[in-house]
Amino acid sequence: MRHKSARKWFNLLMLGLNSLGAGIAIVIVCLMLGYIIAHGLTFINLDFITGSAVPAGQPGGGMHNEIIGTLILVGLGSIIAVPIGLFTGIFLSEFGTPFTVSVVRFATDILAGVPSIVVGVFAYAIIVKPMHSYSAFSAGAALAIIMIPVVARTTEESMRMVPGSMREAALALGITRWRAVVSVVVPGALAGIVTGVMLGVARISGETAPLLFTALGNSFGYSGLGSPIGALPLQIYRYALSPYKNWQQQAWAGAFVLVVLVLIISIAVRWLSRKRRV
Repeated sequence: MRHKSARKWFNLLMLGLNSLGAGIAIVIVCLMLGYIIAHGLTFINLDFITGSAVPAGQPGGGMHNEIIGTLILVGLGSIIAVPIGLFTGIFLSEFGTPFTVSVVRFATDILAGVPSIVVGVFAYAIIVKPMHSYSAFSAGAALAIIMIPVVARTTEESMRMVPGSMREAALALGITRWRAVVSVVVPGALAGIVTGVMLGVARISGETAPLLFTALGNSFGYSGLGSPIGALPLQIYRYALSPYKNWQQQAWAGAFVLVVLVLIISIAVRWLSRKRRV
């Protein structure tokens, strides 16, 4: 009886600690979102969405070019990262030997843990310096490096959840293995793969450190892949550190727009995950 009582109290203690940790996490998220909404929503207006940046000290202005630049960089990073991550995940799940799978998976995990500022320095060294120019392409490549391991691991895990009987049935029909993977396994894991892609997009949408070494910033709009480009995280960083109140207010508004963008992606991921479970 004494041992049962001890286990019961230990179980209650662990449940209490788990509940406390979850509660603290929820409170922190709510406080952060509430603070950003309270400070950012006030300064959201049509001029902020459609207008361009103005010189320091002048009223008005907006982040239209930076919003467009963020969408361009996220799209460019996704175009580079999704095929590489998808093929890597398919290799890990379907074609790799145990040794090569362990090596590639270890390399993917290491890449996922590399700080984003290190990725920015790497992109600066191999792209910006040889090109002698900051550019949208180098920024997109840096974001793609961050996104690749997210897509690769979620693709692998999603494809491993497809029942082996589906593979065996496809092979029993006489089709080749690669055709079975493309026609049967990938469609069966499509919801999970899309979820991984959207998680990767949410991951890179708010990155600032890589853009400091690659995109540099440009308040005059998009002018080509080989030229500097503006982005919301960069502009928020610079405006938040400025001594001008108007810029500080726009930094809060930009943070609100960025949070809303990530929130929309997160809700879409949850919806796809729920659909996948159903």
